[in-house]
Amino acid sequence: MTGAGRGTTPQPGGTVGESITLSTGETVSVPLSTEATVYGAIFSADRGAVDELLPRGLEPIRATPRRAAVTFLAVEYHRIGDDAMPPYDEFSVMFPAVETGARSWPLASLFTHGASGYVWYLPVTTEPAKALGVDIWGYPKEVAEIDHDAHVAGRRTTVSAEGRDVITLDVERAPAIDQVQEGASYTVEDGTLLREPLTLDGNLGAWPFSAQAEWTLGDHPRADRLRELDLGSRALARLWFDGEFVIGAGEPVGTV
Repeated sequence: MTGAGRGTTPQPGGTVGESITLSTGETVSVPLSTEATVYGAIFSADRGAVDELLPRGLEPIRATPRRAAVTFLAVEYHRIGDDAMPPYDEFSVMFPAVETGARSWPLASLFTHGASGYVWYLPVTTEPAKALGVDIWGYPKEVAEIDHDAHVAGRRTTVSAEGRDVITLDVERAPAIDQVQEGASYTVEDGTLLREPLTLDGNLGAWPFSAQAEWTLGDHPRADRLRELDLGSRALARLWFDGEFVIGAGEPVGTV
């Protein structure tokens, strides 16, 4: 790994080409290359309720004229950088969004940017994984229990925190082809809105308007907050990915 052993303390968003020493002692470089398998789904949600959870400078992508969306991604990491830390699991709750003023068309924008947006909740299974996201990009990571249960058609993932269930997501694998797709995530670090470029390179697929994806909310406060979003029962799309996932340095796009 470039510069290992002389890493710097993290700067907001990271600095391209510079090695970074995390608060837990591991050293990584940005852009960060990982290998991962992802099962996910996009569901509609109340537009006003989603808008309240977005930081200033972002607005939700419309699923319909009155509905926004939420994306759930159940991630199993197989490699982090040059094996900078042991593999870990992750569950992302993301609101597909664009920067205020950008054109946002219903459905078309959602299907091209459904795996992009503001990351609202990002539980992971290890302390180094938490430090990786928090120290560099300001991802809202916290350590939780994540259980992946593979079945013949796909995977069922359950997230628990503080002894209480947050969410269970059961998704059948979507048909996929080898391709490269780019997107972006948004986070807030020290009052600055950051945009992180994302690249997916591998087998990637999305299947629209699917009944083969289901969510169940638990009794954790995070689940209660999600319940207030009036989530749709039928997925707008289910997603599957297996390959290289690269996270770039965060680019400041505004203040919150």
